[in-house]
Amino acid sequence: MKRFYIIGFLTLMAFDTLAQISFKYTAMDAEPLTFDAAWFLRILGNPWVYGALCGYLGAFVIWMSLLRHAPVGPSFAASHLELVSVAFFSVWLFNEPLTVPKIAGGLLILLGVLCLAKGEEKEKVADASVPSCSGASPQPPL
Repeated sequence: MKRFYIIGFLTLMAFDTLAQISFKYTAMDAEPLTFDAAWFLRILGNPWVYGALCGYLGAFVIWMSLLRHAPVGPSFAASHLELVSVAFFSVWLFNEPLTVPKIAGGLLILLGVLCLAKGEEKEKVADASVPSCSGASPQPPL
């Protein structure tokens, strides 16, 4: 099951990152912002807007699959790992600066995800060691 979580969250991060990077490229090609029919058609003709839609659709499907099995707390935290990946891809693709606050924020996000995952793991071990009142062994989550 651990492999399922790792692959699932990496896939979720990839889809979320695709969506955000695609929206950035779409926004760059959307200028000048005129908010008329020609501008809207120019947006629809941009292939990056479809990358963003695919990213969001893929992220939605993966997120729904993960939530069926993973605990909500660590899952919600891990779903924000794309903030770290988007920051690093932005440095590479858009020449955005990688500042100390961005690095510190990324490290705090990673630390938070790890803390929540470890806390959930310890909670499962503690629950498994408590004997059941009915004498039956505890059932694993579906």
